[in-house]
Amino acid sequence: MSTIRTGGEIDAFCSKCELNLAHTIIAMVGPKVVKVKCNTCGNDHQYRGEQPLVKSQSFANPKKRAGSSSSAGPKPSRAHVAWEDKFKGKDLSRARKYSVKDTYALDDVIDHPTFGLGLVTAVRQDKVEVSFKQEEKVLVHGKGAPAAPLPHPPHRPPPSAPEDHRPEKEEPTETPVAPPPADFAPQR
Repeated sequence: MSTIRTGGEIDAFCSKCELNLAHTIIAMVGPKVVKVKCNTCGNDHQYRGEQPLVKSQSFANPKKRAGSSSSAGPKPSRAHVAWEDKFKGKDLSRARKYSVKDTYALDDVIDHPTFGLGLVTAVRQDKVEVSFKQEEKVLVHGKGAPAAPLPHPPHRPPPSAPEDHRPEKEEPTETPVAPPPADFAPQR
């Protein structure tokens, strides 16, 4: 069993990563760990121990937040359409395999390798919103479409003439050298 000490490692809940991860112990008060640093994101925070991965809040009975009151009136409810109902009247055998290169239209049924069957609910320029069984995702599309050709090719200077067609260079003429002075004697 390893001993807990400053500089040692301990598993703790990281509030930034929102996961139970390995942390380095920064500070202790007696035998109690009080401050840790996440080895993944580098965030320093109080030691909270390990947290359960499932949040204790129930969706059936949500907690009231401080500052919210029920006197504000009921919130308008959004119509919820069951995932299966979205596919009524659609031929699921004709679902297209998802590819970043393909372009999709509204109400297209796609088959994603990770998320499964989905229905395109909105189309933006290069992205589509797709409703899958678990959640809505924004996916990229139309990346493989060939780019529109340029109206005019970019200006390029003409290629240089091949060497055999270049004008011949004039040979440099020799400059006359004055004879050495009469009293000049070369040294050896």
